[in-house]
Amino acid sequence: MSDGVPSSEDVALGFAIPSHNARGRIVRLDASFEAILAAHAYPPPIARLLGEALVLTALLGSTLKEAGGQLTLQAQTESGVIDLLVADYRGGEMRGYVRHDAERLAEAPADPSLFALFGRGYLAITFDQTATGERYQGIVPLEGGSLAEAAENFFAQSEQIPSLVRVAVDEEDDRSRAAGMMLQYLPEGEEGRDRLHLRQDHPEWEHVRMLGETITGEELLDPALDLETLIWRLFHEEGEIRVLPPISLSRGCRCDAGHVERVVAQFSDDERRDMADEDGVIQVECEFCSKTFPVPLAED
Repeated sequence: MSDGVPSSEDVALGFAIPSHNARGRIVRLDASFEAILAAHAYPPPIARLLGEALVLTALLGSTLKEAGGQLTLQAQTESGVIDLLVADYRGGEMRGYVRHDAERLAEAPADPSLFALFGRGYLAITFDQTATGERYQGIVPLEGGSLAEAAENFFAQSEQIPSLVRVAVDEEDDRSRAAGMMLQYLPEGEEGRDRLHLRQDHPEWEHVRMLGETITGEELLDPALDLETLIWRLFHEEGEIRVLPPISLSRGCRCDAGHVERVVAQFSDDERRDMADEDGVIQVECEFCSKTFPVPLAED
């Protein structure tokens, strides 16, 4: 094992266990999570849910080999307290927001379940490869007690990959942190193979899965426990463990005045006039960072 990765950083660390055809990834979010939350005044249940979504987005997005590739996670429903949750990842930068009904949330339990927040919804995960222009999207029902369970269902149903996902969010001591681990079974060639034959109860996977299930939320979040030490603690009896270079994570929103002006310019003159306020200015708000961009109507 190499020197431990400082756990106080926002980081994603990948690893592989060759003897059991398993790969994994651990993510910790600290300042990046704080920065994303700072743009919104979310109540605790919504903030926790966004933390889960950001961890999942980082776990999945950091597996992209292409630097410009993007991973988008979206949970949506038409009948829940939350009607839309979106988080995305590109090049180590993350952003996210939740659109919800504050009045209905106030009527929900103090610690609402996933079903209480969404009702019957769906989870969509989209991989965009900018170099090739390829896009892959998987959509599954939003089922389970948490977004982590919904992600496991996504891999089982859409990818046919046995997976274990654990996520923890902590908002105590005036500090918001989130962390998670993803463990997957990928035998005999990880790419380009038909995985429909894989069984969730394969002995190789069952053993690694049971070890992964021993991880606790406290361990995932503990700033005094570096990530390589945590991986070693879980799997040190399995022989070789390959640890990949860490990927730094940060909050990043790609909105800017120029982009907003180009989007507005795509509307017709009549549509732009309808969108403008009494001063002749179109106020465009970015839902990710809550910034407002004023776009004046062009003078005749």
